[in-house]
Amino acid sequence: MRQMLWGARLAGLAVGLTVGSIGCGGDHPVEPRLILVESSPEPVLTVHSPGAEDIKYGFEGGRVVKIGTTYHLFTSEMAGDPVWVKMRLAHWTSPDGIVWTRRSTLFESSGSFDGTDPRAAYWSPLPVFDEDAGRWNLFFVAYHSEPNTDSAFRMNEKGRIVRAVSQAAGLEGIGGPYRESGIVMEPGPDSDPWEGLQGVDSFFPYRLRDGWAALYGSAFSQVLPIRYWRVGLASAPRLEGPWKRLSEMNPSPIEEVFIENPIVEHHQRSGMWLCVYDHRAPDSIGYSFSQDGLRWAKGRALRIQDEGGGWCRDVRTPLGLVAEPETNSYTVFYTGFQDAPDWNRIFAGDFGTTCAVGRIRVRLVWERVGEEPGQGE
Repeated sequence: MRQMLWGARLAGLAVGLTVGSIGCGGDHPVEPRLILVESSPEPVLTVHSPGAEDIKYGFEGGRVVKIGTTYHLFTSEMAGDPVWVKMRLAHWTSPDGIVWTRRSTLFESSGSFDGTDPRAAYWSPLPVFDEDAGRWNLFFVAYHSEPNTDSAFRMNEKGRIVRAVSQAAGLEGIGGPYRESGIVMEPGPDSDPWEGLQGVDSFFPYRLRDGWAALYGSAFSQVLPIRYWRVGLASAPRLEGPWKRLSEMNPSPIEEVFIENPIVEHHQRSGMWLCVYDHRAPDSIGYSFSQDGLRWAKGRALRIQDEGGGWCRDVRTPLGLVAEPETNSYTVFYTGFQDAPDWNRIFAGDFGTTCAVGRIRVRLVWERVGEEPGQGE
């Protein structure tokens, strides 16, 4: 009964889309696809927005959830220098996904740049609601930081995943305050061979039919150019853990060269899981699906703007799938560079641009493999 009540109140976190093609006969298997429905021509949040006056370089990563009619954005603010090191994790809200109000700073990193502080840089705040405990959990990355060398990327290294729990109960407690409750994953003897110097660079847990799973990331950043960014699976009986890497299944086949910050949503009507992530294809985000939450299909790219035709000069990180049942669609917020990034310059510590938050609307459709996209829903 409690789960039914929570599910009814958590408007927007899951959507029962009409899935007319599931179970239909035929020679071709049916697969889900995301299609672009609408794209906002301008970003909805920039360094020039009210409340962002002291954010030097903009926004990157995080998650948006919707409770009732209110959107809640948790994001990494690139507040100052050193870039990618002096960071704030913040909570913003919006009634419409367009006009945003900054509510609070959740955590702020030290900005130390000598390689000694395990909390020099904070990234990727991801809120997840624990129905069993009736509280929001916030997972984020804490890095050591020091100047890059000619052979290794060290500005964000040895990442560990911090768990914090809202001190306010219920869905309304999403704004916190949050109190840290330990490290749930870190580099060490339990790391898989594919994990690199960056440590654990993302961690998103999601409920399975029995227990919890998480997609976590790492980068082989002890060499330049960085060899790859990949993700693997972990599991736990409860959200608080203990978390164990599923080494026999890792790394995930979603992407072999580049995937960052995957966020997973459960599609209740079909019973499958969807994820969106930062993809290397130009002007695109990546997505994948799984029938059991563990075995993920090879990723696909969804182009969200014409080449060179949008406000975003380099599309970066989708901030999750926000269900909009009344329009049979999802809102996807994403971050991106407002000017084309010079990666050599950025790796040298000179950012040279800003990152903003954009908004699109997508729809889940079902198509038979080998047919034209968009058939069935």
